[in-house]
Amino acid sequence: MSDLFEAAGIHPPDAPLADRLRPTTLDEVVGQDHLLGEGGPIRRMTEAGRLGSMILWGPPGTGKTTIARLLAKAAGYEYMQISAVFSGVADLKKAFEQARAIRASGRSVLLFVDEIHRFNRAQQDGFLPFVEAGIVTLVGATTENPSFELNGALLSRSQVYVLKRLDDAAMEKLLQRAEAYTGKPLPLLPEAREALFTMADGDGRYLLTMVEVLFNLAEGEQLDVQGMANILQKRAPAYDKSREEHYNLISALHKSVRGSDVDAALYWFARMLHGGEDPLFIARRLVRMAVEDIGEADPLSILVANAAKDTYDFLGSPEGELALAQCVVHLATAPKSIGVYQAYKAARKAAAETGSLIPPAHIRNAPTKLMKELGYGKGYQYDPDTPEGFSGDNFFPDGMPRQSFYRPKGEGHEEKVKMRMERWAQMRARIQAQKAGSGSDDDDWGIQ
Repeated sequence: MSDLFEAAGIHPPDAPLADRLRPTTLDEVVGQDHLLGEGGPIRRMTEAGRLGSMILWGPPGTGKTTIARLLAKAAGYEYMQISAVFSGVADLKKAFEQARAIRASGRSVLLFVDEIHRFNRAQQDGFLPFVEAGIVTLVGATTENPSFELNGALLSRSQVYVLKRLDDAAMEKLLQRAEAYTGKPLPLLPEAREALFTMADGDGRYLLTMVEVLFNLAEGEQLDVQGMANILQKRAPAYDKSREEHYNLISALHKSVRGSDVDAALYWFARMLHGGEDPLFIARRLVRMAVEDIGEADPLSILVANAAKDTYDFLGSPEGELALAQCVVHLATAPKSIGVYQAYKAARKAAAETGSLIPPAHIRNAPTKLMKELGYGKGYQYDPDTPEGFSGDNFFPDGMPRQSFYRPKGEGHEEKVKMRMERWAQMRARIQAQKAGSGSDDDDWGIQ
């Protein structure tokens, strides 16, 4: 019902405080100066008096609906509003017919579509002809990443503007506006006032909802942080396990581990658990970090990651989460190497390009007499039996130059691996030079 009053520009006295304090001009919108301030893209459009279709993307309580309504008012457009939560095909047809009639009378129409990402792809396509014909200027609001949730055709006809969560300065302006409107100060001690911003978590609507509860307290009561917390409930964190925030946080955790920032890694790990993430999803990503970003620099990391997963399976929450936290710390503080990862990719590329080459004869298996007569296995040296445990033989296919895939940097355990590889390379070069000098040719088995 408040949306109906809002569309008409009316704020009844019994409406929620957040509705009664809605801005009446774009200048009163807080926290979005990058869009609405001097030189901002939306400001320039309104000053020109001609609006383009746009998608307003941002978290709840940042002013998307209010901006759309005030845009129509500032540019002299007729304002229409529908919600994808409550509207179906019939509602869309009705809205477009109404918009067509208004446009025929010479007035421009701004159609605001709240939660536009909830319309399916076919319904989103239904907007296109009306946008292209200029019957409506579309302003969609979404809390989800438009790249994933909206049709490419619709995005190509709209500008996407990102709204920011409200910072402390913006929320302080809202508090001052609420105090001026009610004519009384908030019954909070200074530290509780600051804690209120944290509880709102950037959501201006939720902030004013909590403020309204506080204004109803008995006169003269002053609350500290604990007293306020006993009355109010903290806003639930913005986290949807099936949508973008899920991928943003796991990316932040992975990159913090990769960047060896153990404190940031623990923070994002805790954020995901607090948001309700499945700990086993995190455990699977930790195993991936161990093999992808650490590898041979610390070969124990994969054992630690799998052990943490098994521990969580055995103990469950909350005790098993400590094993995952220990794994996060181990991986973040471990030396990093992508040597194996890069070597595997390079080897796959070489295999794809030379997939028809067969192994050299001396390392082929020779289970039959004929195969032995053909030279299979001839000249093969069993490396552990050689004086230095290294034969220096060529193990690549005949006709394929020797390749170098694995190139350790020398971090952690790879320092020893690198030293061994360098020693083997020197020995291999010496052995091959000796064979070439003696005139022997291991590739010629005298096969007729």
